[in-house]
Amino acid sequence: MTAFVHTSYPSVHPGVARISRVLASAKNVAYNFDGARNLAIVLLSAIVSTLLVIVNQVIDTYTDGHMLAAWILMWIVAFSAIALLATPIRKSVAAFGPAFTQWKLDRRERLNDQKMWEVALQDPRVMAEIQRASSQA
Repeated sequence: MTAFVHTSYPSVHPGVARISRVLASAKNVAYNFDGARNLAIVLLSAIVSTLLVIVNQVIDTYTDGHMLAAWILMWIVAFSAIALLATPIRKSVAAFGPAFTQWKLDRRERLNDQKMWEVALQDPRVMAEIQRASSQA
C-alpha cells in the first residue's frame, strides 16, 4: 500500500513578507508627501514653540508661586500665536507652491524611471525596448 503525504510549506517567510509590506508602505508615504502643507505646519510649530520658550522664561522670572496664572498666560500666548500666525505662514508657503509641485513631479518621474530601470535589469525585453527608444531619440 502506498501513501502520499502532501505537506504545504510557505514559500515566503512571514517575517520577510511583513518587512517588505512595511517598506512598501514607507515608500507610499514618501511618494505621497505634500511639501507645502507640511512645511507650513513645521514652520508654525517652530515659531509657536520658540514663542512659548521665551514666554516661559519671562514668566518664570516674574512668578513667585503663581504657577496657575503663569500656566494660563502661557497657553493664552500659545493659542493666540497659532490663531494669528497660521494664515500668514500658510500664505507664505503657498507662494512657493509651484516650486514644490514641480519638485514633487520631478521626484515622481525620477522614482518611476528608477523602477523601470530595475525592471529592465531583470527583463531583457524591457532593456531592448529602452535601448531601441534611446537609439531613436
